[in-house]
Amino acid sequence: MGAPPEKPSGAARCALGWAAWAVIVHMLTGLQAAQAQEVTFSGRMGSKALLVINGQPRVLGVGEVQGGVKLLEVTGDQARVERDGRALTLSLGGAPTAVASTGERGAAGPRDLELKADAGGHFVTEGWINGKATRFMVDTGATAVSLSQSEAERLGLDWKRAPMAQANTANGTVPAHILQLGTVRIGELVLNNVGAVVLPAQLPHVLLGNTFLSRVSMKRDNDTLKLEPKR
Repeated sequence: MGAPPEKPSGAARCALGWAAWAVIVHMLTGLQAAQAQEVTFSGRMGSKALLVINGQPRVLGVGEVQGGVKLLEVTGDQARVERDGRALTLSLGGAPTAVASTGERGAAGPRDLELKADAGGHFVTEGWINGKATRFMVDTGATAVSLSQSEAERLGLDWKRAPMAQANTANGTVPAHILQLGTVRIGELVLNNVGAVVLPAQLPHVLLGNTFLSRVSMKRDNDTLKLEPKR
């Protein structure tokens, strides 16, 4: 009798696992490429990013594409991805972010947007102020879109010359600068001339307050918040 076949080494088993995984990913990509994707940045594996795309874990290197999503860059706790020329910055462990292709946006106007609550029950999402990326947290208790001075500075807002007012916060009354934001965009929802306040306090996110929320329709279903333009 001949010698029994050798068991593959650990490295070989790993390679076989990756090969099988690549086949599965390829099949899933074909099924999902034409759909809007929800993407989460869940971890790093060396220079690669672990993304969860429509509930499926995918490991991407810079420049690689899976499920219609391309990884542009991984730096620290952030990953930049792109779909159909639209770039997004994802934060490690953040809430799923909807990434729609240009063909999915439609000619009839902006699409509805669904946000998923994070582990703390907050709705945090990627967005843009005057075309510059930032992170928003939905806050129905905030009268206006609210930013810290440092975030306003990073976004290039001319807040120092804006009119002054007094703002009521959890820590009492503080001086604030009042200004108008040219555009605020969350997914495909875009509003122009949105009132905002710039506060001296440090805020982990831009608070998406009622100067934005009062102009859209909101419906919450457990851990899902649906935003849509008012008809």
